[in-house]
Amino acid sequence: MRRLPLLLLVAGSWLAFSAFRTPLGVTLPAPDAPAAELSVGDAIVLGLVEGLTEYLPVSSTGHLIIASHALGLDSDAPLRDAAGRPLWFKPPGRGRPGEPLTLKLAADTYVVVIQVGAIAAVAGLYWSRFVLMLQGLLGRSAGGLRLLRNLLLAFVPVAVAGLLLNHWIDVHLFSVQAVVTALISGAILMFSAERWRRHHAGRAAPEDLTPARAFGIGAMQCLALWPGMSRSMATIVGGYFAGLAPARAAEFSFLVGLPVLAGAAVVKGCQSGAAMIEVFGWNHVLLGAAVAAVSAALAMKFLVGFLSRHGLAVFAWYRFALAVVLGFLFLT
Repeated sequence: MRRLPLLLLVAGSWLAFSAFRTPLGVTLPAPDAPAAELSVGDAIVLGLVEGLTEYLPVSSTGHLIIASHALGLDSDAPLRDAAGRPLWFKPPGRGRPGEPLTLKLAADTYVVVIQVGAIAAVAGLYWSRFVLMLQGLLGRSAGGLRLLRNLLLAFVPVAVAGLLLNHWIDVHLFSVQAVVTALISGAILMFSAERWRRHHAGRAAPEDLTPARAFGIGAMQCLALWPGMSRSMATIVGGYFAGLAPARAAEFSFLVGLPVLAGAAVVKGCQSGAAMIEVFGWNHVLLGAAVAAVSAALAMKFLVGFLSRHGLAVFAWYRFALAVVLGFLFLT
């Protein structure tokens, strides 16, 4: 497990080179062919990328953008029915016009919805913390009630910002160039946080945070709306500044990610889940979520121990290396 950052770099480089060799578009199906298909291998790859990177401070969204491109799932070309006519998808909601049904629309929805697997991994590993919060609601644990309060306070800023900026982010920030910039910016922030932590060693637990500090972690989490920045990185760095020990900062990051990931999955599922199912089918969605659950559990167990011994620096160097590879392949 100590070699996981190196393995991530190798995997990230492979995805980047694969994406470089993949044409920017995909060939439209012949008139008598099905609209599109997601192979079992594609579903497993996307599930692994989601699970391994969701809770590590390396940006799951950035890696999934790269993976989707490498697998040829980012085409904006309209899909066609058996008669060769373009397929259209009408998002739910009054007055909203229809839009072409594309591989990119289905794939963008898929990588958000399979986050349900990562949510299940947290629920399984940290079930005792959920029991503690339930006891807090029942008046049996003051610490559990404080933990629940702090998670809600950390969730509010990113929920508001996400609802306000969701469409703008989809239009302007889902690109390889934006991911490269975010990878570098996040790495610099991580180095700064590690330097600060060496002089201000934190020992607090998540339930010991004051309301102001919990809200501050939530404000930091808003940085994760920029694809490539990493929600895990932002909340762990925020936890450092709030006085949490590295392992505790990771734990708080896992827990506060639940409402964020669940909210994103529900919103995206309601908006374009029907398009995803029409293109890919339920079987591949369930497979991707299952693979994401197993790989996310392994990644979380690794991260808690690794941060206590080594800190964030190795992940910052990984982000720099991946940004260089992507910059060379896509920007030149």
